[in-house]
Amino acid sequence: MRRVIAFAPLAALLAAVGLFAGWSLRHGPQVTPMAMVGKPLPALDLVRLDGAGHMPLRAAAKGPALVNFYASWCAPCAAESPALLALKAEGVRIIGVAYKDDRTASKGFLQRLGDPYAVSLADPDGSAGIEFGLTGVPETYAVDAAGVIRAKRAQPIDAADAEALLAAAD
Repeated sequence: MRRVIAFAPLAALLAAVGLFAGWSLRHGPQVTPMAMVGKPLPALDLVRLDGAGHMPLRAAAKGPALVNFYASWCAPCAAESPALLALKAEGVRIIGVAYKDDRTASKGFLQRLGDPYAVSLADPDGSAGIEFGLTGVPETYAVDAAGVIRAKRAQPIDAADAEALLAAAD
């Protein structure tokens, strides 16, 4: 009887693993939470990457605009840099938020690849990312003129993605 009781925790663990595996196989890994879509930009006061003090995100992202979370350690962020630079050349207002990154590393990243941002802000502790429900970097949010988030893209954007985001923000 004691042997059966000794194996009860192991059996419970195996049952839990089996249930979780079965659930995860029926749910797509491409599901992207859209909790902030349709809501106003969070009232955040972030540090400017250029060292010029703090700036409210709502003031920086006067819409229509894109808010792009990135990091110097993020390879997909580097891959989307040409698309962001092309958008900047077309006059699109993009606000950059360096997520959980060292400010010096973020500045170096922008110097190496080009700076597509009208304003660059820092989120060193990830608190802004939490407010946005960030699932990773890069993530880009389309903000309309009223400061409401209208769309989200949770992967590197290209020209077609950018067009769809901007259409949502108009």
